[in-house]
Amino acid sequence: MDDELIPLVTELVEKVGLLRRDMKQRGDDEKYEARLARIDQKVSKLAETIGGKSPDAAKAVRTAWQMPARSLAFRNADHKQS
Repeated sequence: MDDELIPLVTELVEKVGLLRRDMKQRGDDEKYEARLARIDQKVSKLAETIGGKSPDAAKAVRTAWQMPARSLAFRNADHKQS
């Protein structure tokens, strides 16, 4: 995967992960359970595909999906340091 695309894909996955987290907190996740499950499958497949060429990028995508707030916090901290 192109080095320019990795941060964009990670940010996109992070935003969807944040939306998923918000839906769970509001109790809307049951209504969209099937859709969220399909998104989870696609994110897993994406991370698996990326992992063949860049394990660090795959880890970033998985973290962005599973722990989006943490991913965002680390990205913001890295941005402030640069």
